[in-house]
Amino acid sequence: MPASPSTARAINDRLALRLLQDEGPLTAGQLKQLTGLSRPTVADLVERLTASGLIEVVGEAGEQRRGPNARLHGIVADRAHLAALDVRTEGVAVLVSDLVGRVLAEASVPIGGDIGTGPAVEQAVTLVERAVKEAGADRLHTVGIGAPGLIDPASGELRDSSGLPAWHRRLVAALQERLPAARVTVENETNLAALAEQREGVARDRDTFVLLWLGHGTGAAVVLDGTLRRGASGGTGEIGFLPVPGTTGLPSATDCEGGFHSLAGSAAVAALAREHGLGPAPDPVPGEPEAAGLVRAAVARVEAGAGDGREAPGSDSDSASARFLDSLADRLAIGAASVVAVLDPGCVVLGGEVGRAGGETLAARVAQRLRRMAPLPTQVRPSPLGGAAVLRGALLTARESAQAELFGGRDG
Repeated sequence: MPASPSTARAINDRLALRLLQDEGPLTAGQLKQLTGLSRPTVADLVERLTASGLIEVVGEAGEQRRGPNARLHGIVADRAHLAALDVRTEGVAVLVSDLVGRVLAEASVPIGGDIGTGPAVEQAVTLVERAVKEAGADRLHTVGIGAPGLIDPASGELRDSSGLPAWHRRLVAALQERLPAARVTVENETNLAALAEQREGVARDRDTFVLLWLGHGTGAAVVLDGTLRRGASGGTGEIGFLPVPGTTGLPSATDCEGGFHSLAGSAAVAALAREHGLGPAPDPVPGEPEAAGLVRAAVARVEAGAGDGREAPGSDSDSASARFLDSLADRLAIGAASVVAVLDPGCVVLGGEVGRAGGETLAARVAQRLRRMAPLPTQVRPSPLGGAAVLRGALLTARESAQAELFGGRDG
């Protein structure tokens, strides 16, 4: 049964809007070429979407740069404003953007562990309100939050997890109360980082991969056949609880001490560096795990030695920095090999601040060990986004949610 005229118009509108989201501003001729629609049909949808306030002329293209055919049509950026939050145990970072993802304001605030739940929530909410004001936004359409811990797949809410501050769960409700017009959603931070790597980072060419998060803590995100997998209880990727050799005990249902976290969390990596006579980290970055600075410094020394012809990345070396990176790669390969043996992802991304700090030098060492430990061919890639991936992922999900609501209901 052929589609009705109104249904056909709605389909064409959504197709054109999706192209403008993905490709940026386009001329009518480019829309015609990309959609395969006739010139009159494209002209009608451009007129319709413009009258609806969804798109506008944002410039001109071509050598002549004048006339109707040269007009560039783009999404109306200020139709909605969005906020993305990265909630950590030690603070909050926020950015505010328009509908096309252009960042208008950024801010962060440290939140000490000795502060009460109420004051912590107030600090975080005030930070968001200040960023919204700085961005010149009247109100927020969607707020995307990345947080550690489990997200209930049924309710979409952050579950009560031991070891995480109580203000994390209170923050979502407080934001919804202070920003009643906004849609507030929360997602696990590592899952958001994986989405960012898939869309903007090192996994853009991969439909299946695993992100190994290496920051203050550890985690993993699993993307299979282009889809993020959360598991029956939302706990896919809780690799910090993975029992591994080399620890003093076993993890419990309420404490990951003794699991992979005890080998690859920031405190464990910093202790490993000290065992090799390294530290403290030079020029520490505020809010960054100590381990990231130590790994970055070790990589710099190893790469400087390679430049002098004294050693090559991934080779055995007498230098303390190389031995430290080798030992760290041994630990990371244990966790990675476990994931590879079960999922066969073909690609492991070393994410978080430590993964980015290690770069290709650390990734090559981990890949070398994986080739010895696992029979399944697996690429190991360092994240170019590092800790910033959480905010990028939160913004991408907020943007997609807002655009789906604003554009998805087109009825012609």
